[in-house]
Amino acid sequence: MATHAVHPPRRRAQKPARRSRAARLDDHLPVDHRLNSIYRVGAGLMGLVLLAFGILGIIDKIGFFNTGDATVAGLNTNGALSVLSICVGLLLFVGMVIGGNFASTVNMVLGIAFILSGFINLALLDTGFNFLAFRMQNVLFSFVVGLMLMMFGMYGRVSGGLPHDNPYWRARHPDEAAVERHHDRSSSMPVAGRSRITR
Repeated sequence: MATHAVHPPRRRAQKPARRSRAARLDDHLPVDHRLNSIYRVGAGLMGLVLLAFGILGIIDKIGFFNTGDATVAGLNTNGALSVLSICVGLLLFVGMVIGGNFASTVNMVLGIAFILSGFINLALLDTGFNFLAFRMQNVLFSFVVGLMLMMFGMYGRVSGGLPHDNPYWRARHPDEAAVERHHDRSSSMPVAGRSRITR
């Protein structure tokens, strides 16, 4: 009677799991990264402008929902718009203090909000729902501030041609970034070896 050796079933070689890390919008930038400085400066400048505009409106003691012709720095305003400007300015200052991706995100979100506000208030200019006393110059100002905030927030973050040392590029291309880091380390090893020999 022939006997057959029982061989254990072969296990298929498992391919190493490909490590991929999705580009998260809340990854922290190094404190000294130049993108961090741009986000901080953008938030600080826009926050200062809005804070000054709001404080001047409060000092003039304009009615809260006054829809008259009270102006500050050439822009129509009232108490509600002044308080809202101060709140947004303080939020931008918080972004400036925290910095990093938080400042970038605050800039982008508020930039979009300003642009939407410009369109909405443009539609409400000659209606009884113009509670913020907007005029055409306010609409244009809202568009300009919104575009500048979006520019500061998206700088170095939303683009198809980011340099390979950009932290957002590294987060979106972890495999390529790992290869480049390995290549940089391997290329620096001979130099380090020569320096040890000369010592």
